[in-house]
Amino acid sequence: QVLLVESGGGLVQAGGSLRLSCAASGRTVGIAAMGWFRQPLGKEREFVAAMRWSVGDTAYADSVKGRFTISRDNAKNMVYLQMNNLKPEDTAVYYCAAKERWYGGAWYAAPYDSWGQGTQVTVSS
Repeated sequence: QVLLVESGGGLVQAGGSLRLSCAASGRTVGIAAMGWFRQPLGKEREFVAAMRWSVGDTAYADSVKGRFTISRDNAKNMVYLQMNNLKPEDTAVYYCAAKERWYGGAWYAAPYDSWGQGTQVTVSS
């Protein structure tokens, strides 16, 4: 199993930026993809961004394209989510996730096999 720990959440004004970090440990050699999801209060968890580990290609939700960037540091087993031009509707708990095998459907879509504990991002208007 892969263990994931997120950090970097906080309170920011609209238009501001935050960078989330996710540290992976454990069985990291088997990671096929890493993703970020978010869950606004009272709503379902939704896909934000993902990176396919072997080739480095990325995918983004339409709502964050052009504002968020997913990146990684292979040597440190870290994945990041740079969030720029934040909006109040980006307020949510953000989760890092790791996929260790391929399932049917789009490579970046759920299900994922391991999840972090989440970090709160709050954007004030």
